Amino acid sequence: MSSLDPKIRIGRINYTNVWPIYYYFPEEMNSSEVDIIEQVPTSLNKAMAEGQIDMGPISSFSYGQFFEDYMLFPDLSVSSYGEVNSILLFHDKPLREIVNGKIMLPTTSATSVNLLKIILEKFYKGKPTYEYAKPNLEQMMEGADAALLIGDDAIKESWRNQKYMITDLGQEWAKWTGKWMTFAVWAIRKETIRKYPELVTTIFEAFKASKEKAHREPKYMIEEARATVGGSSDYWHHYFHTLCYDFAAEQWEGLQSYYQYCYELGFLPKPVQIGIWEDNNLARVTE
Repeated sequence: MSSLDPKIRIGRINYTNVWPIYYYFPEEMNSSEVDIIEQVPTSLNKAMAEGQIDMGPISSFSYGQFFEDYMLFPDLSVSSYGEVNSILLFHDKPLREIVNGKIMLPTTSATSVNLLKIILEKFYKGKPTYEYAKPNLEQMMEGADAALLIGDDAIKESWRNQKYMITDLGQEWAKWTGKWMTFAVWAIRKETIRKYPELVTTIFEAFKASKEKAHREPKYMIEEARATVGGSSDYWHHYFHTLCYDFAAEQWEGLQSYYQYCYELGFLPKPVQIGIWEDNNLARVTE
């Protein structure tokens, strides 16, 4: 899959939540013209912003920061309507009682961190203090009121947990807004679209084919998730089918609301326009 001189460098988040879109991608896109680089979300966001990676799943918040440089693939995202199961706030008192408390945050995802801030500050009118820490729940909770974990760290702690209350941020967002939440989007640098329009189309079709095959034939993906992360087949079947990997009008609408709240709270310097790639076209923008 690797090449000395690939035309397009594709990022990959090293969490199970993106597996369906990537699982069959190598066989669908068996080409020396692309190279896959695996990183945690914050590193991938940075590499995309600096032009070290040309396309890939980035935190939704990172798109909001650099939307003028990127377009988004339609039909590809990590979204949920309600529970997401891997973006979890652990706390030892009811949520309403800790909204002015000390909240520990992971360093791995800006989207989830800012979603939590929207929930606590906008919806619950809280004024908590935040600190960042490595994703170790017991260490994070020492002297803190709550700790946010994401991805496989959150999943594993949800299996082990017998001590803390858990708030699923996807559920909380849907409760307050009635809308979808998109956690990761598939971004392409505009310059990459201009340089390699046909290759971008081929990559998009390969990602879509992987997503569709993983939905039809989840067995091998589920077995690999059990072997590498743990858990039961039933858990992973539920997990992969609860998450939504589509990206269309209802996901765009929910994401636009997220960006509006981020702008209102000062997390983003300007309102965000969502630009959707169309085959060989930079043009479509949603308001």
